[in-house]
Amino acid sequence: MNNIIICGFMGCGKSTIGRNTARKTGRRFIDMDRYIEQKAGMSVSEIFELFGEAHFRELEHEACVELSQMKRLIVASGGGALTFERNVEAFKGKDTIVLLDVPLEVIRYRLRNDRVRPLLQRPDKDRAMTELYNKRLPLYRAAADYTVEGQNTPIKTTAAMIELIKSLPHT
Repeated sequence: MNNIIICGFMGCGKSTIGRNTARKTGRRFIDMDRYIEQKAGMSVSEIFELFGEAHFRELEHEACVELSQMKRLIVASGGGALTFERNVEAFKGKDTIVLLDVPLEVIRYRLRNDRVRPLLQRPDKDRAMTELYNKRLPLYRAAADYTVEGQNTPIKTTAAMIELIKSLPHT
């Protein structure tokens, strides 16, 4: 059985939907950022602060390669992970990449009180979020094998994800 890799912008619900879907399908859930944190022994914010984004992206790539070698996972990728071709290539062909697509207005509302995401801890948060979203969305779409609309309730979005998984060959 191949893995299901959920991609999408920060705040789209990758972890919530991934965890719910894994529980209902009997698969193991892995949040890629938590996976990296456990291996590094520090938070993503600390990695960014101490070593910079480039170092974090190296750890993220290592995580993609490692996770792609496992089976029966539902993986919530980091928000930027699948904007890098080498990370997409780690999963392509054997795992199924699903874009959890959520409009920017919904993301903005969900992240209005965020204090932990390193890329949003700046005075021009709304402008930065808009630029990043517009830059990343085409990359997510190019990486994804399938798209699930993610602006509904977690129950409805999880149901849509499960229906998609049931329709896939060899899952």
